[in-house]
Amino acid sequence: MNTILMSLIMMTMTYEMPKLPYANNALEPVISQQTIDFHYGKHLQTYVNNLNSLVPGTEYEGKTVEEIVATAPDGAIFNNAGQVLNHNLYFLQFAPKPSKKEPAGKLGEAIKRDFGSFENFKKEFNAAAVGLFGSGWAWLSVDKNGKLHITKESNCYYHKNCYSTDCHCFYTMLK
Repeated sequence: MNTILMSLIMMTMTYEMPKLPYANNALEPVISQQTIDFHYGKHLQTYVNNLNSLVPGTEYEGKTVEEIVATAPDGAIFNNAGQVLNHNLYFLQFAPKPSKKEPAGKLGEAIKRDFGSFENFKKEFNAAAVGLFGSGWAWLSVDKNGKLHITKESNCYYHKNCYSTDCHCFYTMLK
């Protein structure tokens, strides 16, 4: 019976870990391999596993994490979907050897317009992230008028157009 049940559960799993576009040690010395191994390999995997066990048989079966976050009420499904989504954004925004030290183009222009300079943006963004108690997310998002804002939120608040940092990851990096 357990083998049949596990086979059915495995067949309905639809959420997967994102494939990192870099090796687990490629972000060193900024983010260590130990941090990636733990935060991506264990932490995010737990959210993915939880979501895969919570969604089957619910109205969210077959929906994307974006659709779940947009429609689910607070609770286990929303929290795990939100964390999968946020962590995917977080891990997929990095490059091991970026060709530029700061954003260019429309994003670079908007940062200079709304924060005065990239240095000022970094100071404000870091202050928001460090100012969170416990764990949470610092976000750079754009409003409907095109103005950039830095916000800090706990858990799985989601901005559609954003750059984020996972603040409890900092603790792991400092260990």
